[in-house]
Amino acid sequence: MSEGHKITVEEIKHLSVLTRIHMSDEEIELMRDQMSDILRNIDILNQIDTEEVEITAHSSNVESVMREDVSGDSITTEDALLNAPNTEKDFIRIRAVLE
Repeated sequence: MSEGHKITVEEIKHLSVLTRIHMSDEEIELMRDQMSDILRNIDILNQIDTEEVEITAHSSNVESVMREDVSGDSITTEDALLNAPNTEKDFIRIRAVLE
């Protein structure tokens, strides 16, 4: 992409082809403006001196409230299929999702 925060119409058209998203001329212009704004904001963030800032995964001291994963016994195949409305061998049979 181009230097700085100026995005060209050609670059947006190229992104449109890469993403396989058809865009009208108005949408291309809108996307160009929005992408330019985003890159301008990133330029501003890149100017912030973070040299003395400690690297963190979270901005606060967040601790997980989830329990540790514990391996346990599973139910049997027969129990898993017990309430299924339609089964075939050891599987639950459903209507086709894709045609």
